Parts: sequence; structure tokens; C-alpha cells
Amino acid sequence: MNTNEVTMTRLISFVVFLLIIVSCTQAPIETHLTGHTMGTTYNVKFVNTDNVDEQQLHDNIDAALVKVNKLMSTYDPESELSRFNQWNSNEPFPLSPETLTVLREAKRLGTLSHGVLDVTVGPLVNLWGFGPDAKPEKRPSAQVVTQVKARTGLAKLHLLDNGAQKTESDLYVDLSTIAKGYGVDVVAELLDANDIHDYLVEIGGEMRVAGNKASGTPWRIAVEKPVSMERAVQEIISIGTNAIATSGDYRNYFEEDGVRYSHLIDPRTGAPIIHNLVAVTVVHPSSMTADGLATALIVMGKDEALNVALHNDLAVLMITRENGEFKEYTTPQFEPYINQK
Repeated sequence: MNTNEVTMTRLISFVVFLLIIVSCTQAPIETHLTGHTMGTTYNVKFVNTDNVDEQQLHDNIDAALVKVNKLMSTYDPESELSRFNQWNSNEPFPLSPETLTVLREAKRLGTLSHGVLDVTVGPLVNLWGFGPDAKPEKRPSAQVVTQVKARTGLAKLHLLDNGAQKTESDLYVDLSTIAKGYGVDVVAELLDANDIHDYLVEIGGEMRVAGNKASGTPWRIAVEKPVSMERAVQEIISIGTNAIATSGDYRNYFEEDGVRYSHLIDPRTGAPIIHNLVAVTVVHPSSMTADGLATALIVMGKDEALNVALHNDLAVLMITRENGEFKEYTTPQFEPYINQK
């Protein structure tokens, strides 16, 4: 073999060696699974580094979310929560551990928010036309609001070891302010159980992320600008391994005689909020908790919400509309996430 042949053989061997190295160090793949749940859609993105059976995982996610819906939906008359609401009795009603978990967190957040997060406010939500019993988009009278408001109140709901009890038989519980976040947590925990630790889970805007994208960069989350006529970005942030939830008054509302009525009901007045706090974003390890807190804080209004957030060391971004412009307020716990963008 002459010198040229030796050189060519070595070159070919080197190229083959490089191809083997490249094939062995191929970048991780980012998988995207989607579906429908809770009257909205879900998206799950994860880095599949261990050849997880994606179809089986997708089926397991669907099954887990179907179970949550069958437990806590107010749109399904056969769900566990609907059957509890139809339980016209003061006797204890048996509930699953999952539903009790969500109810206990709802009660805890109700106390933390001075009663503003009230999962018994459903009759008022329905009265204003934003629940499963949607009514004509017309403002109810003050007398009717007062009558319906008398049927609500967290103190009328008692939680037991294996169930719940109403002090008034017609008490109605609506977990829509917290159940989507719980669904996100269920999916995230399912991924963790499958040794998937780089993921993004989103249901109807509620989100939880862990680790990094397939590229090795952090997940970046867009906080939407609180405008109803277009989709625009207010902030783009990185939140580490955490959940994030945003509540706003700018999507779900109706107008009558030039007045806009938000779907966000203040249980203290029995009516939609009327202050200038238009969006609240909360970062927390639990999506369920972030979901409930975002709703409670926006109902409070800026000053009260800021006091509660600071007192409880919460990571919160608030956006108000002042003099025709948006203004941001953040707690110290939230600022690091903005600085990482």
C-alpha cells in the first residue's frame, strides 16, 4: 500500500469515527403532546432522553385528566363535585382523596386571601352568566344579587377526613378557579414518575415547567399584555422549576349600556370587580396554588393584593391600567424571574 492509499484509509477511518461520535452525541429530542381537557386544550413538551413510549405516556396523560374532570367538573352532571352539589342534605358526603386535596387547598387560600377566594361563589358566577348555567348577558338586580349571595360562604363548607359536609343543603361548590392548576400538577407529577425532568405542562394558560428545553436553555414564558383585541406580550421570563398562573379581566366579560362586567366576581359584593388591577401573575412550585392565588389577588385590587403578597412572601407581578397606560408592580420574590429573561 503506497503513501496515498494509507493517507486515504486513515482519512476514511477518521470520518467514520466522527460519524460514530456525532450519532452517539445527537441532541436530545423535544416531544410535544396535545389534547383536550376541562373545556380547553393541554400542551405537554418534554425532552425524551430515555426512549419513553410516547403513545403510552400520551394515553396516561389523557386518562389522568379524564379522571380529574370526572371528579371536579361542574359541567358534567355526573361528576363527583356535581353530585356533591346536588346532595340536598346536611349529612356528610364521601369524596375522593383528589377532590379533598383541592378543596383543602381552596379553603387554605380562602383564609389566606381573607375570604376573597371563595369556591362557594358559584351561584353568583352563574347569576352573572359566566358558569355552566349561562344566562342572558344582562345585569341582575341588586335584590337578586343579595339573595344569591346569602347562599354562599366558605364557612358553610366543612371538610372531613373522607368527605365534606354542608351547613346549608343548597351550598354549591365551583373549583374552576383552582382545578386546572391541579390538573397541571397531576400531569407534571406523572412526568416526574416516568423519570422525565425537563418539561413544560400547560392547560388553558396555567403552566408548570422543570429543567430545560432540549437545547439546554431554560423554558421562557410569555406574560400576555392585558388587552382584549389582540395577542401581545408584556414580559418574557424564565421561572426555573416552578408553576405560573395569570388571571385577568380582559378576555371573559360582557358589556351592557357601556359598562363592562368581568367574569371575576368579588364574593364580598356579589358583583364583578370594578378596580384598575387588570392582570395578576403568580409563580409558585404548585400550579394549583398559583392558579388560586392569581384569582384571589386580582379580585382584591392592587393595594390589598400587594399587602397580602408581601405578607406571604409570594412571587407576584401585577399590572394596572392607570391613565390609559399599563403599569407593573412586582414583589421582591418575583423580580429574579424578570432579571433572568
